[in-house]
Amino acid sequence: MLTGEYQHNMDQKGRVTVPSKFREDLGDKFYVCKGLDGCLFVLSQAQWDKLVEKVSAMPLAQGRSVQRYFFSGAAEVEPDKQGRILIPPNLREHAGLEKDVTVIGAAVRAEIWDTARWAAYNDSQTEANIEESMNLLAL
Repeated sequence: MLTGEYQHNMDQKGRVTVPSKFREDLGDKFYVCKGLDGCLFVLSQAQWDKLVEKVSAMPLAQGRSVQRYFFSGAAEVEPDKQGRILIPPNLREHAGLEKDVTVIGAAVRAEIWDTARWAAYNDSQTEANIEESMNLLAL
C-alpha cells in the first residue's frame, strides 16, 4: 500500500525522485498519466492493467473520453539508479510541475503534485467534504 507524503525537487530535465518505499510497491517499470485535481497518477503494472481492463469494458460512447484522458499522454517509466523518473513535458504541463513537487501515496497509486497546488488542495478540503465521502464507505 502506498502511503506518505514526500517533498522533492524536479531537475531541469524533468526528473523527479520516486521514494524508495514507493518503488518497492510500483515495481521496476510503471506508468505515469494525467490524474484528477491537477496531479499525475503513478500506477504499477497491475493497477495499470486494471484501469485498462475497466475502461476498455465501458461502452465506447461513455468510455472514449476516459480512454483519451488517461491513455493519450501516459508514459511507461523506469527509475534510474538514483530512483528518478523522467516526466514527459505534456504531463509536467498538465500538473503545473516546475521545481517543487510533492509525491504522495494514495493507497493503490502514487500521485505527483506541484507543491503549491497540493497545499491549496489540502486547504480547500473540509471535514464536511471528507465526512460526505466517508458516508459512501458506510463506516
